[in-house]
Formats: sequence, structure tokens, C-alpha cells
Amino acid sequence: MRATDTRRWELDALRGLMLILMTTTHLPTRFASITGQPLGFVSAAEGFVFLSAYMAGLVYAAKGRRDGDTAMRQAFWARAVALYACQIALLGFAFVVIAGLAVAGRQPAVTDLLAFYLDQPLTAMLSAALLLYNPALLDILPIYIVFMLVSPLVIMHGRRGAWGWMLALSLALWLGAQFGLGPALYAAVNHLVTMPVRYPDMGAFEILAWQLLWMLGLWMGTTRNEPGHGPWRVPPWAVLAALSFALVCFVWRHAVGQTPLPGAPSLNALFDKWTLAPLRLLDFLALLLLAIHFGPRLTRGMPRPRALELLGRASLPVFCAHLVVSLVALALLGAASDQRSWWIDLGVLVVGLASLWITAWATRRLDRLRRRRTPGVPPAQPAAVKASGAQQ
Repeated sequence: MRATDTRRWELDALRGLMLILMTTTHLPTRFASITGQPLGFVSAAEGFVFLSAYMAGLVYAAKGRRDGDTAMRQAFWARAVALYACQIALLGFAFVVIAGLAVAGRQPAVTDLLAFYLDQPLTAMLSAALLLYNPALLDILPIYIVFMLVSPLVIMHGRRGAWGWMLALSLALWLGAQFGLGPALYAAVNHLVTMPVRYPDMGAFEILAWQLLWMLGLWMGTTRNEPGHGPWRVPPWAVLAALSFALVCFVWRHAVGQTPLPGAPSLNALFDKWTLAPLRLLDFLALLLLAIHFGPRLTRGMPRPRALELLGRASLPVFCAHLVVSLVALALLGAASDQRSWWIDLGVLVVGLASLWITAWATRRLDRLRRRRTPGVPPAQPAAVKASGAQQ
């Protein structure tokens, strides 16, 4: 794929596929264990974060070159505001509707998830508004918001030749996260100012680890369209190494399940998702190298998956919809169970995936109506140049 491409349908399709994988993983059905981490010990979240950062660099850096740093910064901040609005809406839905359903139905799958809110509702609401309290499933948008706020500064410094030391610092933070840097910083702050929430209630994702994926994607996307930048090249030895490692992880995952070494928690920590542990990171990087090497040839020869494109183009509304249907399913049915009928699980999956498509279709229709009613509004831009849709 050349830097002059104007349509990046394959990126939209990838986002759509990742949204489907997230939904099948988060819906409480037996299909979650089957479809979770289908390519090895890597989930859709890693790819989604990286791809969002890549598109942010691709889109907003181009805007900065064209319209100036102020315009780029304002575009990033506008996106952060949109993400924050979605987060507040989702939290309100979870606190009012989902918590009410779970308490009425005595559903531990949700009452455990929202335990801090049910115990201290006022503190939880205020902390959530400050992005300090982030219950499970609702803890991804807050780290996106932080990344979006920091990214303009990163891109501006990167264009001045600072990518080397910034990536080195990012790697150092990731390494620190593997040895408990996040909890240590929390303890230091808590010693000075009493924190309203416990560290585990701030979200499962270790932001100091996951920022490495964002930095890597932002760097690749920002430099993609710089003058003189050609296609990414992967040396043959790296392709062979990546293919070998990815194949081992793929076979291993489907042979033993999503827990690499049952009964060996200390070794399983090397694949930990929340800290983006070393072997998980290596698996992701192997898949990334393979995508860079084989991707252009695959996309030239394959038909365009329009349904996946539709989901990817409306990724933020679809992402929110997948959380809504997942939370409703948890509140009504509880955690996944082998005792539940296959037909019920299949029905939940079909309804959940249909909700994604309906959301994407409605989003496209509303966008078209808005353009018709507002003279002078340009048509929706493709993924490679659409700033407002680059992040979720």
C-alpha cells in the first residue's frame, strides 16, 4: 500500500473484524472461549489499539502538515471530547440500567463487576467522571482519551526528529510496567493524596504497558506519508522468524486453550494481557510483521468485505453498541455456562452481532441525512483521510 492511497478499505475491514471478535468475546456465551484469541495469544484489543494509533498518525499528522499544529491539536482534542461523552453515556447506562437489572435479578456477574459503585455510588460516579474509576468492560475508552490528549505533543516532537528517544522512553515504561511500576506510582500518589479508588478499580489495562502499542502505531502512521517514505520492507529472515513464532502460538493456543500453561501461573504471566507481557507482545509483533509483508498482496487479490467495512467506518458507535449488548446480556443471563442451552447462546450471539450491523447501518443513514440537510457539508471521507472516524 502506497502512501498516496486515498481509500483504505482494508483498515476499515480490519476494524470491523476486530469489533466482531470483541463482541463474541464479551458476550457471555460458550462461543467466547472458542473465538477468543483466534490467531494465538493475542486478542482483538491489541490490534485495535495499534490500528487506532496508526490511523491517528496517518490522519492527524497529515492535517498538521496541511493546516498547522493548532488545527491538528484541536482535531485530537475534539475526538477526545467525543470519546469522553461516549464514556459518560456508557457509565450512566451501566450505573442506572445494568446495575438495577443485576440487583433485581441478583446477578453476581454484574454486581461483582460494579461492586465499587454499589458500595460507594457517589464516590464511584465522581471518580468515573474523572476517569479514575473504570469498571471492567468500560476501561478501554479512558486510556484512548489519555492517548488522544498526549498524541499531538508526541507528533510535533516526532516531526522534529525525536522519535528515537520517545520510542526508547515508551519501551522503558513498558518494561517498568512488567515490574509493577503502575502500582508503585499509585502507592506514591496515594501516600501524598488519598485516592478515592483502589488501584484495581482504575481499570484492568496497564496504561504504562499499552502505551507502547499506541506509540508504535502513532510513529508508523505519522511517518507513513512523510516525503521519501516508501513501502515498509520486512527482511526475509524476520518474515521467517515471525512466521515460525506466530505459527507456534497459533497451534499452541488451539491445542491447550486460551491459558498457555494451565497450572503454571508464573509462566502464564509472560502472556498476560493486562500488562501486555513479553511473549504476548512478541506474538503481536510477529503478526504485525506478517501483515506488513503479506497484507498488500492479500488485499489486491481478495474481494472487499463490505459488511466489515460498514462496521469499521462506524467503529465508535459500533464499539459502544457492543458494550451495551454485552452488559445487557450479562445482567439478564449472567456469566457463560455450559448448562445453558446452545440455542440460547446462539440467539444471544445472533442478536448481538445484528445489533452491531444495525448500529453501523443507522449511523451511515444518519450521516447521509445530515449531509443532505446541511448544504456545503462534504461527503464522508474514506478511512485514510477521515479524522473524525479514525479512532474507534
